Amino acid sequence: MSLKVYNVLTRKKEVFIPQEENKVKMYACGITVSDNAHIGHAYQAIVFDVIRKYLRYKGYDVTYVRNYTDVDDKIILNARKTKINPIEYAEHFIKKTDKELDELNVERPSIQVRATENINDMIEFIQKLIDKGYAYVAFDGSVYFRVSAFKDYGKFSNRLIDESLVGVRKEIEPGKEDSHDFALWKSAGDDEIFWETPWGKGRPGWHIECSTMSRKFLGDTLDIHGGGRDLVFPHHENEIAQSEALTGKKFSNYWIHNGLVKVNSQKMSKSLGNGILLEDLINKYNSDVIKITLLQNHYRSDINVIDGIFDQYENKIYAIYKLFKLINNLNLDLVPNKDSIEYKNIKEEFENAMDNDFNTSVAISNLFKYITLINKAIKEKDITKAINIQSAIIDIYSVLGLFQQDEDKVIKAIKEKHLKINNITEEIINNLIKERETYKKNKDYESADKIRNELLIKNIIIKDISNNTEWDINI
Repeated sequence: MSLKVYNVLTRKKEVFIPQEENKVKMYACGITVSDNAHIGHAYQAIVFDVIRKYLRYKGYDVTYVRNYTDVDDKIILNARKTKINPIEYAEHFIKKTDKELDELNVERPSIQVRATENINDMIEFIQKLIDKGYAYVAFDGSVYFRVSAFKDYGKFSNRLIDESLVGVRKEIEPGKEDSHDFALWKSAGDDEIFWETPWGKGRPGWHIECSTMSRKFLGDTLDIHGGGRDLVFPHHENEIAQSEALTGKKFSNYWIHNGLVKVNSQKMSKSLGNGILLEDLINKYNSDVIKITLLQNHYRSDINVIDGIFDQYENKIYAIYKLFKLINNLNLDLVPNKDSIEYKNIKEEFENAMDNDFNTSVAISNLFKYITLINKAIKEKDITKAINIQSAIIDIYSVLGLFQQDEDKVIKAIKEKHLKINNITEEIINNLIKERETYKKNKDYESADKIRNELLIKNIIIKDISNNTEWDINI
């Protein structure tokens, strides 16, 4: 089956065919580091990490470029509030975000670029647009793109630019020829960071950054350009205009946009105070929990993070890692057979899902079916079958960044987290179990049951197996 991708440019699924055989040039708009990274940033990073990994799984040599916007109005404003140089301010959040994405086990892009490292290229890009008549210099040294000169403007986002058709007439900002024109370069205000240009002191506009950096590292035409759906207009519309005006070539053959993250059905916003910081998520949940929660949603759909959803998937991840540990303990030097029917079926179903526009939702739904099959195989003492299914899951679902961690470490970390939540320690549990054993020997079953119930209140369950008593967290 050929890989089909929903192309936002054409509004339909298309067979993916890169410009060069077996090579893919992909660019995704990254984070503006004006503050801490949040769940929306994590979602986009995970989505495009999975897309890159699946393309690689399909045999493509992928060059994946992602940027950091490290100079803009918010960065300057926030840096001023904290009395830190804007470059140092941005550097702090770049390092912090890199660390958090590393902890999330999101692979870094092939090339990670920053706006401030490519200023000269932006100046050269803008000057060429001026020379071609697509841009003009305003009285204050700002440079604007002349939207009326680019006839296809608005087609990507399906937005009309004729004010009489839209029915809204905007005030024209000082220096602009037309209200639709957008800034390629902004003149520097008092005490603002700036770079010297032929037009005066200033800094880049947001849109020019991605056009310049994607062209510098990937060439005039990309195979894939991506980002969040909120970037379709104006950011990606403007990127297309300025890039195609400069080169006369198609900017990107495929456009991929992930949906947005909502929290309890509401858009995240500072005014609502419902944002979820990536730092807080990582401190609370294992990376597999975060990934499987987000990837059970198809990337093009908005994802609604409801209360308790991460806890729900933590329970599932905990159970799967415990199951894998059990299989490893049962493994009597059996070698997984990658030619087995179990392995082949899982591989085929995974590829069918992912070839259909990277449908991780179906892939994860299938995953739980395989877990049921493992449990059934163990119950039937068919350990070879259980091992083949487990091996397929670990190998194939690595594309989604799942199940690559040490079982003991994951189990221990989740256990310790819940012991802390319930204000109990392993030592206390073991002492209570010993005390219960004494009651049982003395046939004081009422007191023994009281201890069992006391532990259950703390979400600790105990099981009497042969002559031993084992405990586990109840999540």
